[in-house]
This record gives sequence, C-alpha cells and structure tokens, in this order.
Amino acid sequence: MRPSERIVCWRAVDPSAKSWHMRIRHRIFVEEQRVIPFTDVDDWDRDPGTVHVLAGRGSVAIGTVRLYRTDTAGRWKGDRLAVLPGHRAGIVGMRLVRFAVSTAAAAGGDVMDAFVQLQNVNFFERLGWEHNGPPVPYYGLPHQPMTFELSRAGNLAESEIPDDACLRLPAARDAPSALLVTMS
Repeated sequence: MRPSERIVCWRAVDPSAKSWHMRIRHRIFVEEQRVIPFTDVDDWDRDPGTVHVLAGRGSVAIGTVRLYRTDTAGRWKGDRLAVLPGHRAGIVGMRLVRFAVSTAAAAGGDVMDAFVQLQNVNFFERLGWEHNGPPVPYYGLPHQPMTFELSRAGNLAESEIPDDACLRLPAARDAPSALLVTMS
C-alpha cells in the first residue's frame, strides 16, 4: 500500500476540518440513513470539550467519529461514527473506533459508552466492546448499549496528519448507499 493510501485519523480542530467532519455526518445520518431530520448537529458539537475526528486516505476524507466526556468520573461517549460508502469494507471504522478510545484514555478516561446499531454489534465485539444491557430505541432504531474499558486502549498515534486544506470528499460515484458502521 502506498503511503497516500494509508488510512490516517486525526482531530478535526480547525474550521475546515470540522466542516469536512460535519459534511460526512450529514451525508450519512441525514441524507443516507434519514435517521435524523435536517441536521445531526447538537449541543455536543458546540461544546469545546467535544473531540471531532476525521479519517482520510490521502487527501480524501472518508470517515468521522466524535467523542466527549459525559461526567467528571472518567466516563466518555463515542458517537456519530460514519464511514462513506465505498470505504466500509476495509479498516476505516476500526481505525476510527481505536482512535476514539485511545484519545479518551489519553485524556484520563476510564470507560467509553456507545449506542451501536444492531447490525454493527459484532464489529464492536471484535474490537473488545461489551454489551451494557438490552437493546434500546435510539433515534427510532434499536441500538445496543455497549461499553469499553479504556485501560485496554492502545497508545494514540497521530502521524502523517494530512493538510486539512487539501481534503475533499470522494467522487460522486461513491454516493451514499447502506451504512454498515455506526456509533449512534
């Protein structure tokens, strides 16, 4: 695999990167899945403690996740995991989830929670997540509450972060189809 094809995850800090993060989420949760009407932006997106993450392959933005602390006792939540069509069969979702848990662990977190669409439970189990109660409705769809002990998270590696100004979405031929990887 050429270096430009490597999948890299990084924090979307500047306005350009956050814009790409929001575009991918809108494309998946509003346009494709139609789970959330109009916009999936909420109060957590305005919270300065929320971490927005992008995944890219070369200069192409292909996935997102966000995470935030839910209490002062070290509990975090990961959500809005979204991978664009045409990139879901690979390791993008895995890299995003691992980046999220590593980021929360590095910030002193103890546990990360997520509501996972039922078709994605096996994916999260393979990454070491555990069930935390029975499925519950979340945005009108059944989701499995899951948890991850952050003491098991690996080291966070932020290397070869692409220049946000060069990012773009995949070509139109990668228009949305069915989402396979979602964290609430």
